[in-house]
Parts: sequence; C-alpha cells; structure tokens
Amino acid sequence: MLHLQNISIAFNEGTPDEKKALQTINMKLEKGEFVTIIGSNGAGKSTLMNVISGNLTPDVGDVSINDKQVAHLPEYKRSAFIGRVFQDPMAGTAPLMTIEENLAMAYARDKKRKLRLGVTAKRKTLFKEYLETLNMGLENRLTAKVGLLSGGERQALSLLMATFTEPNILLLDEHTAALDPSRAELIKELTYDVVKKFELTTLMVTHNMQQALDLGNRLFMMDKGQIIFDIAGKEKQELTIQKLMHEFQRIRGEQFESDRAVLG
Repeated sequence: MLHLQNISIAFNEGTPDEKKALQTINMKLEKGEFVTIIGSNGAGKSTLMNVISGNLTPDVGDVSINDKQVAHLPEYKRSAFIGRVFQDPMAGTAPLMTIEENLAMAYARDKKRKLRLGVTAKRKTLFKEYLETLNMGLENRLTAKVGLLSGGERQALSLLMATFTEPNILLLDEHTAALDPSRAELIKELTYDVVKKFELTTLMVTHNMQQALDLGNRLFMMDKGQIIFDIAGKEKQELTIQKLMHEFQRIRGEQFESDRAVLG
C-alpha cells in the first residue's frame, strides 16, 4: 500500500542552519494498517506527513502508493487518494462556505474535473446520511457557514471530508491537539470508528502517548528525523506509557554512547 524507501530531506542545506529533517526513512504499510507516531518537537513527524502528502519533495528516496511511484507527484494530484486532517480546526475547510458546499468540494476530490460542484438533491441526501454518523446535528445545518462551527464540530467535519470518499491513505496530523479534552475524546472515538469502517491505511501524529497506545495496531517513535522504534500487534497492545518512556530513554542512551564512540 504505502512504501517509503531511503527518504531523506534537509532544510537550509549547505548553511550553518542546516537541519536534517528526515534521515534515511524506510517504512512499509499494508492496507488497513493504523500507525500512531510519537516524538518530541522537531523529531520529523510532520515532515514525514508532508512528504507522504506531496507537500514536500524528498531530496533522496522514493515514495510508492499501490506500487506507483509518487515522490514527484504534486500534492493536489495526490489528494485524489490521500485524505488529511490538520491540527488547526480552521484548516482543511473553507470557512465562508456552507457545510454542504464544503462537502461537495470533498466529494468531487476523486472525481473527474468536469464534474460540477453543485449541491444536488441526491448529494444533499448523501451528505445528510454521512453527517448523521457524527451525532452532532450537523445534518440539520447544511446551509450554515463552516466558520460559525465550534472547533470540535469543524474538526469532525474535516475528518468526514477527508474520509467519505474512502481514500487509500488517511493522514492525521495532531488532529485532536487544539481541542478541549471532551471534544478531543469525541474526535478520537470518531477516528477509530471511521478508520475501522473503511479499513483505511492511516498514519496519526500525536503528542498524547495514551492516545498513541489506545489507537492503531502499530506505533512509530521518531527522533532526530529517524524512526527509532517500531512496534506492532500484541507487543503494542501490551505497551504502557511507562514502558514507552523507558524504551525512549534506552534508545537515546544507546545513541549517545554510539555518537561518543564515533567522536573518540
């Protein structure tokens, strides 16, 4: 499904401010895998998402989706088969457009360009059916401007827009971080339901370690542009926050000793 080979990318290359954002990333995800990604600020999590989405082109390496090379395919072309939800509830939607107009744009994302964006009676019925799954009453507010929705409502709508065309890959970039605890829990439950329903191949970046443990069948830990820990299946289910922190400290300690040995 998704295969990254030897992906590296650096910012401000050749200057004193050079930063190696990703270093020789190799990963392979099968259809339906749900990976949660944790790591400190600057670890490369969002850069990884940007490379997959097409927002950034890697300096080195290949990105394949369904055995098709897409490393140099621009973001707008990848949007036909990649859905993404951002941290900011204001991103990913058009605030001055209505709920039904936003859904019409998302609905046309994987369709041919000649498809009209109008909200037909048939599409309105479809939109209502999908909105009802959110249990927020948004199906009764189709003509409301999206900018008037609460953060939680807007993020739920963003999640729906990113998934109701059943993309090959779903990218969730800290999509609950800006919400209050109750709304964050709601979006977490909606995420679990929609990923399970459509069997979406999903990568979710989060700073919430408990959330990273609760969701998904696989977990990546990133540090300094590398995936330093990859655990799946039963081993992931048995993880605790304490064990995760211990593993991080152990790996960082090994890296420190290795670096010190190289420096002599």
